[in-house]
This record gives sequence, structure tokens and C-alpha cells, in this order.
Amino acid sequence: MSIYQHFRPEEKEFIDQVLNWKNLVENTYAPKVTDFLDPREQHILKSVIGQQSGILYALFGGTPDAERKRALMFPDYYESSEEDFQIRLFEIEYPKKFVTLEHPQVLGSLMSLGLKRGKFGDILFEEDRIQFFASQEIEDYISLQLQSIGRASVTLKKQPFSEAVKSAELWKESSVTSSSLRLDTVISAIYNFSRQKSQHFIQQGHVKVNWTQIENLSFECQQSDIISVRGQGRSKIMEIDGKTKKDKWRIIAGRQR
Repeated sequence: MSIYQHFRPEEKEFIDQVLNWKNLVENTYAPKVTDFLDPREQHILKSVIGQQSGILYALFGGTPDAERKRALMFPDYYESSEEDFQIRLFEIEYPKKFVTLEHPQVLGSLMSLGLKRGKFGDILFEEDRIQFFASQEIEDYISLQLQSIGRASVTLKKQPFSEAVKSAELWKESSVTSSSLRLDTVISAIYNFSRQKSQHFIQQGHVKVNWTQIENLSFECQQSDIISVRGQGRSKIMEIDGKTKKDKWRIIAGRQR
């Protein structure tokens, strides 16, 4: 049975990457740390690595409840530590009395540095404090290059993990049922509006799954998917808990607003 049949066709490239990482650890007897992975990628890595003897994995994003995490794969005799994940926490210092910065501005400025999203972890907000996690290998580069966000001049200050602010974004979990795992029916169930309305959102390009715009109504949702509906907030499929007696899928979903 091929491992690929359990995942989406477009995820084959990432699965191959995970298999390459696993082979590298097996052949070199040395640990391998990945870029920051989104929840769906973490789920795939867990499934591919599994509980096979000889290779273990751990996930860490700077805080225990981080959404984006780096994975560390290592031989079973290796004792891992937080330092192995090579993560740095930066706080953004800016003129707070005169400027308000929002998540899209911060992410956009980080992306404008020419680095891929996987080099950055979660972006944290607490009132006027803003922090973000980044890969250790880029810390010098971003410290030199990130000089402004929007119209605000900024500087970066390294912080220990103990100083990480607690993000206000918490998942509120609930159990819903859906007649299928199609994107339009799942959105209807989670956001509690008509299937026609959910189809309109999808067809208008207002829906993203795992940060990718999806316009296919029959796109099949899976566990750990992050769904974003413009103007309606984000949701996460925490668990697909089998079917009910009425042959509907029972889904444990989290919501953010």
C-alpha cells in the first residue's frame, strides 16, 4: 500500500521531502531540523515517520502552544534539547505612541526580505507588543535588513523564550456534523451558514485551506487543516471523529475570530 494514497496529490512533494529527511538521519546518524511547518505539514510528518524503530521526531515552535513548529528528527539514542531546534525569539521595537501595526503588515515585511515563510514561526501580539519566532540561521540577516514595517521604523530585540507573550488567538472547540468532507459542506457546518453561502465564498476566492486559496467546491478536507474564510475568521479541523448513526461525519473544530 503506497503512503501517497492517504494524502492529497499536491502533498506528494512534501511527503518526498519528509522521506528524504528520514533517510538522511538514518544514513548519517545525525539529527535533522526542518523549517517551521504549518499544522497540516506537522500532521503529514507524524504520519510518515510514525513509530518506526530507530528514528524519532519532536516538534517545537518556541512555546508549547505554538501553531507553526520546527521538526527535529533524530536517532532513537539521541537526547534532544530545545537548543537543537535553533529558534530565536525577536521583539519588534517601534514608536508605539504613534503607530499601530497589524499581523498582515508584519508578515508582509518579513516576506519582503526575500525569505520563505518556513523561516518564520508564529507572530505574537499582546496589546502593543509584537514578537515573532525565526530560524537561528537567519537572525543576523533579518536584524540588519528589517528596518521598517509600513511607515514605521523598527529595530529588533532578541528575547528568551520565557519572555514570549501569550497570543490572544485561542481556539474555541466545538463538535459539528457534516454530510461529507467536501469543503463547502464542512464550511457550512463549522461556520453555521447555508451551503449556498459557503459555495459563494469559495467561488469568489475568499477561502483558503492551509494558506492556499481553494476554489474547488469538492476539495476534501482532512484532519489538521486550517480553513480561513474572509470576514469570518479562521477554523481548524482538530479531529475527524468517525461517523454518526445517520452517516454524517463528526468533526471536532476550533474557531478563531
